[in-house]
Amino acid sequence: MTACAIETTAEDDDHDGDRSPGNGWPSGFTITANGAYAARLAGAGDALYAERWTLDGPEPYAVPLPLGQPEERGTQLLPLADGRVLVARRVDGRRNTFSLLYPTGPGTGELQLGAVEAPGSERLVLLPPSPDGICAYAMCVGPETTTLWLVAGGAFGPEQVAEVRGHCSGGVWLDRTGRMLALDRRLGGGPVKTVAVDLERGGEVTPLLQITEESDDRLLLADPESSLLLIRSDAPSPGHDRLGWGVLGSLLPVRFPECLRLDDAAVTPFAVQPGQVLMPESCAVALRIDAAAGSWVGVWRPSARRMRQLAAPPGWLAGAGLWTAEGVLRLPYATPGAPCGLASLTVPPEPAPQPVVVVEEPRVCRPVPLQQAPLTDRRPAR
Repeated sequence: MTACAIETTAEDDDHDGDRSPGNGWPSGFTITANGAYAARLAGAGDALYAERWTLDGPEPYAVPLPLGQPEERGTQLLPLADGRVLVARRVDGRRNTFSLLYPTGPGTGELQLGAVEAPGSERLVLLPPSPDGICAYAMCVGPETTTLWLVAGGAFGPEQVAEVRGHCSGGVWLDRTGRMLALDRRLGGGPVKTVAVDLERGGEVTPLLQITEESDDRLLLADPESSLLLIRSDAPSPGHDRLGWGVLGSLLPVRFPECLRLDDAAVTPFAVQPGQVLMPESCAVALRIDAAAGSWVGVWRPSARRMRQLAAPPGWLAGAGLWTAEGVLRLPYATPGAPCGLASLTVPPEPAPQPVVVVEEPRVCRPVPLQQAPLTDRRPAR
């Protein structure tokens, strides 16, 4: 399964977006990379607590993980593949503490991991769940430097693993091991460009996405099996972001389908169908559509010429979901009558397209230098 909850990523100040999952719930919903567990802040008013969902059984179920005092609304949660939940709390305006919560008998166990200091001008954000399911990372974002921290899975508590020049946002894993991380970086007052950070080479940075020199280019999702990339860029029309797709390592141009462009609505990808090895055009992509009327679901494949729009289940934790390899989209929801639910949407495959001759526009928007990204055949420095 491939899953992504957009609430776990850090955006630029001018692209913060809506971090609320809607439906009146207080915080985001984050799913492990293997789709087995999820976590969110639950409760009402100021009586908030961590809640872990189990998603890989016959029926989903939730386990509350309350402590002696309620959690703050700014508390960040990250589920691990072993069922524990990482909690990041900001204390005294600059100190970020980390601990692991787990059910124990009738109560909640807590293992304290340590803390990371972040000056007032910086903010610490948990990165999306690592593909290995064991480690957890955070980035401390400053105006000119971003530091990456291993906050769970290490031997001695939080440890700094990389320092990247520039103001970084986003966070997308590029491989299955949790070694290569893509970040959207802004240097000075320049445009945003995605770079690849090699965590096994001391944070070595390599350019990953540059469509034009002046464009803001962000990587939203990546599927290591198919090499499909989902990109947001203003390269086609400066000043106006468009959603596009490309293939990692390919010299083919990034494409910006017109069907992904909606008037008066924002379209954001949140999950890619797994199991489509080296077949990026066949991957089903789930999209969150936000408009004044609310949030609903879009489903699209790069090989298709249209996006299907589907009603979300009542209480959908908007922006969260996962695909099965068989092409079933599973969407978590919570209502007063059903506080832990998982709706399944089966999307029929698109008919095979007829062969056509595609005439490219003179303007070429390439993911340059995507083909130079150090994703294979690399060894740690000796």
